[in-house]
Parts: sequence; C-alpha cells; structure tokens
Amino acid sequence: MPAIAPSILAADFSRLGELVRLVEAGGADRIHIDVMDGHFVPNLSMGSVVVKGLRPVTQLPLEVHLMVEDPMRFVDGFVAAGADTIIFHLEVQPDPVPLLQQIRGLGKKVGLAFNPDYPVDRIEPYLPDIDLALCMTVFPGFGGQAYVADSDERIRLLRKLIDRSNPRCELEVDGGIDRATIVRASAAGANVFVAGTAIFGSELGPTTATRDLLTLAGR
Repeated sequence: MPAIAPSILAADFSRLGELVRLVEAGGADRIHIDVMDGHFVPNLSMGSVVVKGLRPVTQLPLEVHLMVEDPMRFVDGFVAAGADTIIFHLEVQPDPVPLLQQIRGLGKKVGLAFNPDYPVDRIEPYLPDIDLALCMTVFPGFGGQAYVADSDERIRLLRKLIDRSNPRCELEVDGGIDRATIVRASAAGANVFVAGTAIFGSELGPTTATRDLLTLAGR
C-alpha cells in the first residue's frame, strides 16, 4: 500500500508540532527527518533535539535520513531521542553491514539510501537485511529541487532487485515529489513517497495536500 512521508525540512519550524498533526490528519504514514552535516551534502539541518521534541507530539513513526559523512556517530543519539527508523547512505558506508547490525541491535528499522549518480545494483547484496531502500530522485541538500529525469528507470531497476531479494523491503523515493512525479514514481514501482514542498508549501494546506498525494499514489 502506498505511504506518504512528509519531510519536515520544508515545514515552518515555528509551527512544527501543529503541522505534524495536520499531516497526520491527512493520512501521513510517517514523518521524514532530514539530517545534514554540511559535508556529505552542502547544507546543515536538524539534530536529535528535533526528534526528541516531536516524539510526544505524534504517534507516527519518525524516520531519520542521515545525510552525513559518519552516520555511526549519530545513530545512538537519534535512537535515544525516539527515532523509529534510521536511513544512511551507501556512498559513505562502503561496508554497511556493521552499522545495519548496530541499528537492528537497538531494535530499530533500517534503510539504505543512494544518490542519483550511484549504481542501483550496488544495493542488491544488502536488500535481504534492510526494511527500506531509498532511491534519491534529486541530489540531496536542499528542498524544492526538480525530479531527476532518469529516476523512473532507476526505480524500475530497484523494484526488480527488491522483488527478487526481499519483497517486504519498502522502495522509498525522495526529491521533487509532487502531484505529477508521484504518479510516475508509483508506476515505476515506488511505494513510499517523501514529499516536503508539495505538502508544506501547498495552497491546499498540509492535510488536504497529503490526502491528495495519497490518492494520486493509488491509495
């Protein structure tokens, strides 16, 4: 079943708790929290204190996307703050197995992400051991970017690999997801959609925008 993960990177932080409740009312399945260190990506963003602040606000799972050079340094802090899923990048962790095991050992779900220029098939050996594979559909660092043109084909390839290795693994896409691209990404095989600007910047408001995207994704 399709799932929507609103990215709070695009939210008004002065109203963060209120906005999270609004997307929850619209049917959001989880909250996506982008963590950037200014090294792996050219931007800085939120730390574990944001997760700690959100944990009492919502019962939705909190999904932390570590766009950092050394994800192992941050895992314990985000788990202690209340994260439910930790996602890190294959680009910075050529052997992800020890970190996958660490996160599993903490009782949390784990995901692997990769950028638009990373070979999709390199994730295949690890698919049996993860809950989520995140195919970036923009180069990470800033919200509001356009969906990368060849993303559909990359999603199709990842879907084939997942179906062969671990059909229970979710295929998430992140970047440039809006009313048009969510239809394309869904048709290509994605089933979890991270959306920021399309939800928090929508004239419809976060609740209606979330419902609208879920409908377009086929739920």
